[in-house]
Amino acid sequence: MSISNITVFMPSVFTLIGIPGLESVQCWIGIPFCVMYLIAMIGNALLLIIIKSEPSLHEPMYIFLGMLGVTDIALSTSIVPKMLTIFWFHTPEIYFDSCLLQMWLIHTFEGLESGFLLAMALDRYVAICYPLRHAAIFTPQLVSQVAAMVTLRATILVTPTLALIKCRLHFYYTKVISHCYCEHMAIVKLAAEDVRINKIYGLFVAFTVAGLDLTCITLSYVQIFITVFRFPQKEARLKAFNTCIAHICVFLQFYLFAFFSFFAHRFGSHIPPYIHILFASIYLLVPPFLNPLVYGAKTKQIRIHVVKIFRSKHLI
Repeated sequence: MSISNITVFMPSVFTLIGIPGLESVQCWIGIPFCVMYLIAMIGNALLLIIIKSEPSLHEPMYIFLGMLGVTDIALSTSIVPKMLTIFWFHTPEIYFDSCLLQMWLIHTFEGLESGFLLAMALDRYVAICYPLRHAAIFTPQLVSQVAAMVTLRATILVTPTLALIKCRLHFYYTKVISHCYCEHMAIVKLAAEDVRINKIYGLFVAFTVAGLDLTCITLSYVQIFITVFRFPQKEARLKAFNTCIAHICVFLQFYLFAFFSFFAHRFGSHIPPYIHILFASIYLLVPPFLNPLVYGAKTKQIRIHVVKIFRSKHLI
């Protein structure tokens, strides 16, 4: 039997089924997802307003935090609206090119998120280990260059995945994607052709971005902790730890969920599909939801300005 008789040639539309095995309760699952999305939008927008309006926060750490906030808004917006239409309005169809665009946006914004977390870790490393040289090293020009490099890296590395799917994969076993959104491996697994190059390149991108960034972040914080433990005063040690704890919480939850989702897609055949898809969805929704809450609670300067905003509104 020829391949064209058992497969679909370049489907114009894919079908996203949502969470396999939990279709009957997806309408209820959509409620906490929608709440997290709204909190992420409001929290990150408030964070951006505070950073922009307060000159005292125009420092590298907060500028990178603002970039992270923009990335969080874009990442969650590229996923949640379509996800909720699947859960609530039973419209699972998505055009082939729209699916590829969503895939590109998701993985590009993931790369941006990872890059900005690395930039923030390096900023903390210089601020704590070389405090007298921090202003001279992290100049506005360097901050702009880092932002441009992070953006270019994510864009350049993710874009070939589009070409490898569009140009190499023409025949598909099915048009049904067992996922809530268009993810690279979820699409590649549908192909009825040799996908080794696609898989190898996906691994290359993952380890080039997340693997390298996580390694550099870990090394930065190892050096930070070594430096902090050498501080003679207990108060100085506590203050240094407090400036880093929010960032540590954010990058731990981001990379733990990311690596679970990554390895589950490739080696987790024994993991029930609904658990994998739930974690894959939560992994992309939790960082935008938690980041403004964590930084708002743990960063004194931001917390003070949030209180000022709500007090002024209360007086009005």
